[in-house]
Amino acid sequence: MALKGIPSSASRSVHTIPRAVLRLLQFALALTVCGLYGTDIQNGNKHHQSADPKWLYAVVIGGISVVTSLIYGAPFVKSHLFFAWDAILFILWIAVFGVFGKMYLHENAEGNAGVQRMKNAVWVDLVNVFLWLIKKLLVNTKALKGAGKQAGAVILTADVSSPDIAIWHLIHDLSKDQ
Repeated sequence: MALKGIPSSASRSVHTIPRAVLRLLQFALALTVCGLYGTDIQNGNKHHQSADPKWLYAVVIGGISVVTSLIYGAPFVKSHLFFAWDAILFILWIAVFGVFGKMYLHENAEGNAGVQRMKNAVWVDLVNVFLWLIKKLLVNTKALKGAGKQAGAVILTADVSSPDIAIWHLIHDLSKDQ
């Protein structure tokens, strides 16, 4: 899809750069989560304490997100075909944010570096939620546009009550106005 007045190759780079930045942010912040929560796991291991399952969950979700963002970054991978996986990661990140937000958002760090690190980690979790939401919305838009072209414009098999469809229609209508 070429933008008005912009050659097709330039139009592709206009769309490719934001996607690359999004993937880079997903990678970097998921890796950050692994480090922030992994620090507590490592400290517990030094004191012969087993790792808390909540922290393990956060590190596993961070690791899965790191791998996913690397796979999506490969030039031959059509990440818009994996819209369900983006939805799953979005939900998993909501769970990470919910668990640790409940534990640390209202906590007073009072000079405790560990508590302050975890409060910061909660905000990184929230940014990850939004990054995977943005990716999910972009992927759904691209997948639905592609399906619409293949089906001759209208997707009759879609559930029109779905929030994803409603969001897609909103984005689609806004893009037509520009």
